Amino acid sequence: MTSIAIPKRYRPAALAGLAAAVASGCLLAPSAHADAGGVPRKADHRTLATFARIADDVLSRRTQALVEDRAGRGGQDAGAGTPRMSGRLRTDENAALRSLRARKSRLAQLGEAYTKADTRVVVDRATLTGSTATVQVTASSTLTYKKVRQDGPRTTAFSTRQELKLAGTKDGGWQLTAITSRNEGPVAVDEPSAARTNTVDDDGNQYPDGTPASTKYPTTPMPSGKTAGAYSYSAMAQYAEKYWRSYNPAYRKFNGAGGDCTNFVSQALKAGGWKPVPGSAYDYRNWWYESAGQSTSWVGVNEWAWFTLSNRRAPNLASAYQMDVGDVLQVDFDKDGSKDHTMLVTYRDRQGMPYLTYHDTDTYRRSLASLVASYPNARYFAYRT
Repeated sequence: MTSIAIPKRYRPAALAGLAAAVASGCLLAPSAHADAGGVPRKADHRTLATFARIADDVLSRRTQALVEDRAGRGGQDAGAGTPRMSGRLRTDENAALRSLRARKSRLAQLGEAYTKADTRVVVDRATLTGSTATVQVTASSTLTYKKVRQDGPRTTAFSTRQELKLAGTKDGGWQLTAITSRNEGPVAVDEPSAARTNTVDDDGNQYPDGTPASTKYPTTPMPSGKTAGAYSYSAMAQYAEKYWRSYNPAYRKFNGAGGDCTNFVSQALKAGGWKPVPGSAYDYRNWWYESAGQSTSWVGVNEWAWFTLSNRRAPNLASAYQMDVGDVLQVDFDKDGSKDHTMLVTYRDRQGMPYLTYHDTDTYRRSLASLVASYPNARYFAYRT
């Protein structure tokens, strides 16, 4: 095997990319820019390491834009020291970094800051066609919370999937030409683009859509009002924090089929004691999951809201800051009347900040402040389970 010299700062990402390539059988031996007559081919191990390094460079710079440095800045523009980019992508990436620094300022106004960022990249797939490449990667990132809140969590973490387009250069290198998110649901805190929303046609019927919750800040924390009873809220949180990244194989996944967010929250609620309501899979008043199928309310964002409100299982809260462990937050990103995403509160500090864990994009303990900073104009719905 040929030995590859990888600079120290790139070794984790490059080795991760190589490991993924070995596992998926991606290792072939043609040179990176060999002319194969337009026939797609897989990348060799040296090229995979290069792609991993390029992705790590760009995505780490985004995450670092959210971190306070000693001068109070954080994240430089995509200039010297970054991989070669097309002119248009460099302009877009600089705009993305400015957007993320603005988000950092909004977070500070909401009482949140980060002191450290760590991003690791794995190459999932790389295909070469002529002198161009399409590379799919997964980036796993961890942000360390600044101790603004004494009993707040230490970190938040998230996993994002990106697709990179690259063009070969005359000197045998690569120029990055495009970066596209492959995530469903809300953007991660280090992603500048808008979330994809699920459009639902209006069928003319009336549904129990619920009442939006206030996200006004600062706010006076309110007691949860929860008492020990039929549900175990700690079991809900423990389930979500166990399976936020490593999915439970006992359940089907719905990534790419409308999203897995509500399916994941339904699993956690069931783990905490929610009982199924049998009946037609298409009647939103029913809620169940079986090996051969599930109700639409188990997996659908709007259908879950209709189920829980019509059955009075989880009423709306007036403020999202009233949420406690085991409560549910839904978001209508573009205020079109159709809810787009479902999340579960798995931690709440003594100052009243809820932290949410969810699928699409897979995320652990993201603060409500972070969501509001990313989507200040969205409509939020909070539910007391």
